[in-house]
Amino acid sequence: MNYAEAIQFLYGLRWYGAKFGLENTYRLAELAGNPQQSLRFVHAAGTNGKGSVCAMLESIYRTSGLKVGLFTSPHLVSFNERIQVNRVPIPEEAVAESVAALKPLLASFPPEGHPTFFEVVTVMALRYFRQQGCDLVVWETGLGGRLDATNIVTPLASIITNIQFDHQKYLGETLASIAYEKAGIIKPGVPVITGVVTPEAFEVISDTACRLGCSLTQVTPADAARPPLDALQLPLLGRHQRSNAALALATVGVLQPVRVDPTGLGVAGRLRRG
Repeated sequence: MNYAEAIQFLYGLRWYGAKFGLENTYRLAELAGNPQQSLRFVHAAGTNGKGSVCAMLESIYRTSGLKVGLFTSPHLVSFNERIQVNRVPIPEEAVAESVAALKPLLASFPPEGHPTFFEVVTVMALRYFRQQGCDLVVWETGLGGRLDATNIVTPLASIITNIQFDHQKYLGETLASIAYEKAGIIKPGVPVITGVVTPEAFEVISDTACRLGCSLTQVTPADAARPPLDALQLPLLGRHQRSNAALALATVGVLQPVRVDPTGLGVAGRLRRG
């Protein structure tokens, strides 16, 4: 199978539509050797800003010396943009190899329960990040969170950027119902960092974090006006990017050791294997 054939096969999976639920993704990942169990993640959901927050986190951790995987969607120009390691898109030959490896596994699914495009691409990304030996994967949800294919991982931190009205057909007609779906990425004991400030939505995030025994850090617009962000020149346009940067920095702060790291490696030392 070459790259063109692999892409044609993947796009053909769009005929199966979009399905919500984790059963297919768990099963396909298991057939592929559960690559997610060998990786560390920062998982991001939200209505807006999650792409920018993920890009900032990738840059921070890559600059610190980690080998960082980045999974985002949708792509702008090329499919390969969705799966990157240290900002290098997955090579065409790796796409072809991964599709060739996963295609036989799909035969074990019934036609009415066949994995979708996004489910297959999610497992492709996991396989590739494991093959590349990534120290950390910055992992962006597709739609919602609770039933999104990306939600088969247990991350080091869960980020919820903000909650606004989006995809009401799938996520519900109120901010509380949408927040419930986004809060579905929160795992027991895993720190939560959020930029949600709307009381109706924040209450859902807060209640979920409390119920699951998670620490909760709320980032507000005031945080974006404090040093060093008040004077920092960001390459991304828009005042809202300063709030996204505040959320990224808060995530790094949560994941840093509270005490001075005697190895001198800081965040990289804590996240690197071993």
